[in-house]
Amino acid sequence: MTRAVFLDRDGVINRAVVCDGKPYPPANVEELEILPGVSDALLALRSAGFLLIVVTNQPDVARGTTPKATVEAINDYLSANLPLDEFRTCYHDSGDGCDCRKPLPGGILAAANKYSVDLTDSYMVGDRWRDIEAGQRAGCKTIFIDYGYAEKQPESRTFTVTSLLEASEIILKEAS
Repeated sequence: MTRAVFLDRDGVINRAVVCDGKPYPPANVEELEILPGVSDALLALRSAGFLLIVVTNQPDVARGTTPKATVEAINDYLSANLPLDEFRTCYHDSGDGCDCRKPLPGGILAAANKYSVDLTDSYMVGDRWRDIEAGQRAGCKTIFIDYGYAEKQPESRTFTVTSLLEASEIILKEAS
C-alpha cells in the first residue's frame, strides 16, 4: 500500500490572506505566495515515498465571488512549481450536500481509493478545523498548523506545528 500526505492548500502550501483573523484564498495568481520551506518539505516527503495530494475547499466558486478558472490557475501554478501529485478541489458551499467538502472525507477517500493509499499510515496537514476533522474521519494522522485564527479550532489532532516544514520533519521522523 502507498503512503500519502494530504495537504490543504491555502495556509499550508501558500500564504492565506488573513482578514479580521480569518484566512481566505489569494484572489489570483499574482497574489499567490508559496510559503517558506514548502518546496523543501514537499521534496523531502516525495523522496521518502509519500504521494502528495492537495485536498482543498474553494466555496467562493459556488458563492459566485471567484471564477473557477482563477482557482484552477492557482492550482496549475502550484502544480508547475511544486512536486504535487494531484489536486482534489471541492467547489461546493456548505449547504450543497457533497461529500468532498471538508470536514467530510470524500476528497481524501476518493484519492486513497485511486492510489491504493493506506490511510492509517498517511497524514492530513491543515490549518483549519475542517482539514483536521476530514483527516480524522478518513483515518489519517492529523497535523494542525496553528496560526491562531479567530475561528473554531480542532478539538483534537495528532500533532500541532507552525509550518509545513515542521510537519514534514515529524512525518519523516515517524516514517523512518
